[in-house]
Amino acid sequence: MATERDADTTRTAVRTYVPSYQKDEWERHADEMDMSLSEFVRTMVQAGRRGFSGGDVPDTDTDSGSDSGGGTEELEERILAILTESEPLSWDELLTAVTGDIESSLDETLQELQAANRIQYSGREGGYVLGEQ
Repeated sequence: MATERDADTTRTAVRTYVPSYQKDEWERHADEMDMSLSEFVRTMVQAGRRGFSGGDVPDTDTDSGSDSGGGTEELEERILAILTESEPLSWDELLTAVTGDIESSLDETLQELQAANRIQYSGREGGYVLGEQ
């Protein structure tokens, strides 16, 4: 059975937008690992996918999505997968590799929740609060 990877090996561009500081950090890490920025991003995305799936990354989108691992076991597997790809890593580098770009995900999710009026930012309360139910 041919995998998606075997079927089409042509390259295509993927565009994403990140804060300048994030790109600078990625470029530094890529340089430290003697990689191009593209190679670094590809490697980190694949490592992250393995961390979320708890094992090998499926070649197609037909993954059943079953996850039998608990929080600690899943984190252990993710750390091992990351270090397999790029050891040694400092504490900060490993933290970044494990958590990914949580800041962007949080920002996007907060915007979606605010748009749906499920939460709101309250200056009076000093932070986010549940919206009117």
